[in-house]
Amino acid sequence: MSIYVLLTKLTGAGRHTLHARPERLLEVNQEVERFGCRILAQYAVLGAFDFVSIVEAPDNGAITQLSAHLGGRGTVSITTLSAIPIERYLARLDELAAAKVLKSVP
Repeated sequence: MSIYVLLTKLTGAGRHTLHARPERLLEVNQEVERFGCRILAQYAVLGAFDFVSIVEAPDNGAITQLSAHLGGRGTVSITTLSAIPIERYLARLDELAAAKVLKSVP
């Protein structure tokens, strides 16, 4: 399973829905599971986005389908980022350095 960060911004219609039915947020969270994904953490945030969700998904295809499905309703705009655990990132850098793919910085 891979980890993804979903940065979500509500549209006008999304804000209206959330104000009228706040429980809709939890209903959408349940829908996520139908795509084989799981919300690991979720936060309401201040700034350019309204929500940040940390989601576990089987692969890029599953998260793409999920993002397209949720965004297709016109209530949210989603930016999806693939997240790489630091340990795996550092291990990959070591592999590349060992294979001399990465050049040394003087």
